[in-house]
This record gives sequence, C-alpha cells and structure tokens, in this order.
Amino acid sequence: MKDLLSLTPPELRVELESHLRERGEPSYRADQIRKWVYESGVGTFEEMTNLPTEEREALAEVYRIECPETETVSRSEDGTVKHLWRMRDGELIESVLIPTAERLTLCISSQAGCAMGCTFCATGWGGFGRQLTAGEIVAQFRNARQWAEENDYGPIHNIVFMGMGEPLANRKALHPALTILNQGLGVGARRITVSTVGVVPGIRELAARPEQFGLALSLHSPVESLRAELIPLEKRHPLPELMDAVEAFVREGGRRVTFEYTMIRGINDAKELAPKLAELAHRVHAFVNLIPFNPIPYQDWQPSVPARVGHFRKVLEEAGISVAVREPRGRDIDAACGQLRANALVQLDAEPRPRATP
Repeated sequence: MKDLLSLTPPELRVELESHLRERGEPSYRADQIRKWVYESGVGTFEEMTNLPTEEREALAEVYRIECPETETVSRSEDGTVKHLWRMRDGELIESVLIPTAERLTLCISSQAGCAMGCTFCATGWGGFGRQLTAGEIVAQFRNARQWAEENDYGPIHNIVFMGMGEPLANRKALHPALTILNQGLGVGARRITVSTVGVVPGIRELAARPEQFGLALSLHSPVESLRAELIPLEKRHPLPELMDAVEAFVREGGRRVTFEYTMIRGINDAKELAPKLAELAHRVHAFVNLIPFNPIPYQDWQPSVPARVGHFRKVLEEAGISVAVREPRGRDIDAACGQLRANALVQLDAEPRPRATP
C-alpha cells in the first residue's frame, strides 16, 4: 500500500490526479487531500471530513498515511520533550523537541538505530535496525508539530537531523524527505540542518541541491588517527577527503557549516588539539559547537572539565572562530546528544542487534 506521506509534492499531485480521474472525481479533490496530508496530523482517511464517504473508503483501499504510534512521551525539567515512536513493524525511533526563549527545534531520526559505530554515541549501541522511509522521517515532524501545538509549545522553527542514525547513509529517503518538509510542509531550507559523521558522497550530493540546507559535521577530532578511533567511518573517508567535500559544500552556496565537537576527558581534549581544530574551522568558516560528553550505557568516559572546555573556547575565539558551548538538554530523560535510544532499549528489554555495515 503506497504511503502518501513518502511522496514529494509533485509526485503526490500526479498520484492523486490519476486516482481521482479514474474514479470520475473532480480534480479539486487533490488539493483537499494534499492539505490533509501536509497541513494536518491526520493518520487516516476517515478523518478527511470534507471528502465523500465513498472517496475516503476508496483512498483507504490503495493508500495509507504514515503515522507512528506514540510509545512514550518524556518531558525534562528543562522543557525538552522526547517522543519514542513505534513504527508499523515495531521498530522504535526517537525525536526530541528542544525549546528555548527564541525558538523550538525538532531533532529527528533518519534510521532505526545506527551502523556507524561511533564510540561516544549510544544510538549505535543497540545496533542497526533498518532505514526509515521518507514518510517515517516526515511523520516525526507532523506528529511532533501536533503535540507541540496541543501542549502550548508553539510552532516548530528549526529541524535538525541529529537524532538516531546517519542521515547521509539513507539518502534514498533523506532527499525526498527534505523536499517534502521544504515544499510540502513549508519549512524553509535554511531552517533545516543535516548532520553527518562524514559520508563524503552524501555531502557532495547535498551540495548539489539548489536549496540552502545546513550541514553539521560531527568532527570530534582534528587529527586523523584519533578521529579514526572515535569514528570508524574515518578509515573510509579520511579527514583530507572529508574537508575537500565540506569546502565544496561551502563553494556551492550552502549555509555556514557547523562543526560538532564532543569533548571527552582525556580522550580528545588535549590542549594541543585546540589550534588544530581552529585551523580546520577557519578553512571553511565553520561555527563550532563544543559539546560536553553525555554519559551513555557501558562506557565509562567522562565529560571534559569546564576549564578545558574554556581553553578550547578561548583558542577558537582568539583565532576568529565563532564558537558556543552547548548546554546539555534533556539529560534526565536521556534526550541529550548521543543518548538517544540505548536507554529506551534497556528499559523495554529489547535485544541488542549486531552492527551492520552502512
């Protein structure tokens, strides 16, 4: 059964017009259905109340609208909200709403689990389940938007692909999802950021798109050997190759690149790494987010001490690099950076899966 939420706006129009023409229905019904799909949170055709009963039934026979079930909703003391969604096949994925005084950001997942095996991130601890469809990616926004409106969180301003999974390892679904979010649901390209640990072909594909989507690079070390210990993908796409791709992204007119740098005590916070990080950031005029490490299951690492974080910040600022220290959000509900999914799997007694090759 075809999922209407997985279709880009042009594909949806063609599909609906063909369906309506075969049934002898007026063409304006396509706009009515499109509004229900994109502008509401309905998960069934029965809820499309301005359509005749016979048409609702006909649509339900051949189509569906992706709408995952809410497994749990956890609200942090700082206002952060984590949704655990159960997909049709039982897979669990997470999205996180992060409110500030100025905006509401939604962090969404692109895969069930992750195969990248980054040593500082809990998402891959439970293994790789499967790729999400475009509809499953977009459904996180629709469902979270509806929840935010019903619970006085207001409109979602920004979307970041920083949840479970490596977005650029699921480009078959990522690209249509970006188009649907942008053209169908009206989220400006400049308000959508795609995060990656360094999938070079994906960065180049994103650079080739006409829209100005943002790019966040999970860097975590400015040195190849250390980065390879933290991020296995470094062996496939070494830092020089990765930086070439990021420079191409900037040349093609993409938004400013962000470097994500998780600071782990005694691992990647040596003082001599700070100027090397500044040098890489300067090459692509990157903004740097310094992120104190968040504890994860079965890993005894600790976050860098504040003085060391402050040293990195000072070195970067003195080099003319824009930098911020990310305040931990949602730690009490395991929604902070790197914590997604693993604790949920523990709590639900799910069996960890072996890591798969991305």
